[in-house]
Amino acid sequence: MEAWQIVLIIAAAAVIVLAVLGIWLNSRRRRSSELRDRFGPEYQRTVREQGDRSRAERVLVERKERVEKLHIEPLSAEDRDRYVDHWERAQALFVDDPSRAVGEADDLIQQVMGRRGYPVTDFEQRAEDISVDHPDVVSNYREAHAIHLRNETGEAVTEDLRRAFVHYRELFAELLETDEHPSARVREESAPQSRERDVERRR
Repeated sequence: MEAWQIVLIIAAAAVIVLAVLGIWLNSRRRRSSELRDRFGPEYQRTVREQGDRSRAERVLVERKERVEKLHIEPLSAEDRDRYVDHWERAQALFVDDPSRAVGEADDLIQQVMGRRGYPVTDFEQRAEDISVDHPDVVSNYREAHAIHLRNETGEAVTEDLRRAFVHYRELFAELLETDEHPSARVREESAPQSRERDVERRR
């Protein structure tokens, strides 16, 4: 084989390698972009937690695939109305007993998740599962649950509890899919802080 033929073969092989590499890099960039769009702040959190972007993206892909295998169902109208009633009772309780109200909110979130088909045995698993379909509220859910745990040991103050309750309300509204079902909307004006202001005005 002559030298020029060898050069042509090497050049052709190099072109093929570069083309394959370009396709791989483009595919990786596209996957990264899709995961960032899908998971929002949870993407960066997972990267920080894993210490490596590629490893974090594998974790997120596995998480998404796991949730896709679950049978997540919307709530029936009857279930939605029942849970909204429970929520409103917990919200009314906040004025007199914020500690108990936050505990009831945490329990209610688990009940709604379980009813919709999410596994609810382990908190971190719940947070990961929620992050797939509700990435914008999962960080607040983690904070709310952390406050709930601190509250159980007497380390949370009233302002912490108010913040936790608001975070729980945001996730509760998303789990009930209130944008699609306005009749089950959790009203902003009935938030704990508003109720407390009403109590103060009556004093």
